[in-house]
Amino acid sequence: MMQVVYEKTKGLTDKQTHYCPGCTHGVIHKLVGEVLVELGVLGKTVGVAPVGCSVLAYDYFNCDMHEAAHGRAPAVATGIKRVLPDHTVFTYQGDGDLASIGTAEIIHAAHRGEKFTTIFVNNAIYGMTGGQMAPTTLIGQKATTSPYGRDQATTGMPLKVSEMLATIDGAAFVERVSVHDVPNIRKAKKAIKKAFQVQIEGTGFGIVEILSTCPTNWGITPVDSLTWLKENMIPYYPLGNFRTPEEVK
Repeated sequence: MMQVVYEKTKGLTDKQTHYCPGCTHGVIHKLVGEVLVELGVLGKTVGVAPVGCSVLAYDYFNCDMHEAAHGRAPAVATGIKRVLPDHTVFTYQGDGDLASIGTAEIIHAAHRGEKFTTIFVNNAIYGMTGGQMAPTTLIGQKATTSPYGRDQATTGMPLKVSEMLATIDGAAFVERVSVHDVPNIRKAKKAIKKAFQVQIEGTGFGIVEILSTCPTNWGITPVDSLTWLKENMIPYYPLGNFRTPEEVK
């Protein structure tokens, strides 16, 4: 009898995902699913799906899920957590959903110290709607609405969500990670687990920003997109922890 060396996490359903080839949403889904199982909270977890590429996340996570209007996932998660305080609640949001139309929602949820976890996927562009410039699009980066590259003089600098939220007293855990290679995928899982543990312990609001790829809208191959993330996104969006529960206490 052959020994089982790898088994798909029970944190995900068997539904085939709709993501483009090379998109790292699937990797991030896997990490979240594994963490929920390892922490023993899958059966009492409620996730909130956004509007964006991961709008169908309710089909992929093997827990109760709720769909939210564009940018309003933190407000929905707030209501769910207050009604079900013994449940683990998380939002799964992209940069268009969280850092544009939903900026106020995430800021005020953090200010209130809402005890849920946010998984924030930053791929520096609007994905589902066709590759428009996002608040996180880099200076000089081309998009359908910035065909000559993002211009600082007219659009300002890309929004650094983690650095901004780390200044808020109600935020207990803020960390930025990446999934462009195996060592960083392991670090990303560790951060996701810590963020959920902060919630379980009742400390406060936690968010993990995850740098991700979008080969389709970046207009490069999946392999090249990993290199592009490393060489272009990380210098502007440095990886690391920006706030820990110890600082809050």
